[in-house]
Amino acid sequence: MAHGYSSIVEVSAALSKEGLKASKLLFGIDFTRSNEWTGKVSFNNWSLHGVGDAPNPYEKAMSIIGTTLAPFNEDNLITCFGFGDEITHDQEVFSLHSDHSPCRCLDEALSCYRKIAQNAKLAGPTSYAPVIEAAIDTVVKRGGQYHVLLVISDGEITRSSDTGDKDLSPQEEETLKSIVNARLVETVQN
Repeated sequence: MAHGYSSIVEVSAALSKEGLKASKLLFGIDFTRSNEWTGKVSFNNWSLHGVGDAPNPYEKAMSIIGTTLAPFNEDNLITCFGFGDEITHDQEVFSLHSDHSPCRCLDEALSCYRKIAQNAKLAGPTSYAPVIEAAIDTVVKRGGQYHVLLVISDGEITRSSDTGDKDLSPQEEETLKSIVNARLVETVQN
């Protein structure tokens, strides 16, 4: 697709023209401590998860992608996961809903995110493997329906300084395995 779109409507139309018919949406939101450090230099000394009158970078990304893909998400359900906080670290995810149900619309996803962001205990290390595996489970449970997973993060997967140039960190290895696993899942567009 060519670049240079001037509106979200144009991007949605281009996706449709390229063959996207239907898609469910999943958000994977990074709650690692690096969001504090990154925010100090890029978000007026706030955590990137700082909740205020104006949307933070995570809310902006969720809004833009959610609005762009809304025409393809017929039931408006958005499954939202968090990862990297002091409970899940690089091992698990948590649902933005206490009952693990998907959010019923973008506004609800943003509202749930804001509530959690205000009290989240950021930790780490950063690995995308748990959120990719959770997305795989969701796709399988929904009968292979086509999904888009948006992983919203402030940076890279954790890589220790003692990891060799040609080696992968444990978090990189697990993320790579999860990406390979995701490619094996058969999906269908309705």
